[in-house]
Amino acid sequence: MKYKIITLTAVAILLAGIAGSVFVLTSKGGSTVVITQNDAVIREINLDLAPDETFDVEYGGSKNTIEIKNGKIRVKSAQCPDKTCVHMGWLSSAAMPIVCLPNHLVIKFADTADGIDALSE
Repeated sequence: MKYKIITLTAVAILLAGIAGSVFVLTSKGGSTVVITQNDAVIREINLDLAPDETFDVEYGGSKNTIEIKNGKIRVKSAQCPDKTCVHMGWLSSAAMPIVCLPNHLVIKFADTADGIDALSE
């Protein structure tokens, strides 16, 4: 009897953890995206209102080509060795920003307007 309670509790905790992880990784952060380089904001874009466009962001003689299309954003091409930022694809989750370490570039959903992540009592 005790073994069943422990097993059911462990399974419930595991399922809650999996459900929470899926929720966090798939939740979109909103429609405003911030592009930063060396912690300085380069552009702030509302994807709901932005026209389809492609533009370059340069750093130290290297560049990233950023594409906005159909309300989504990605790094289309990059002049960095590993091209991890290109392989990340379209930005889809607030939990997973697009990052290019060699070019010091970060593309992420903007923080919420109130700036509060959690409340406790």
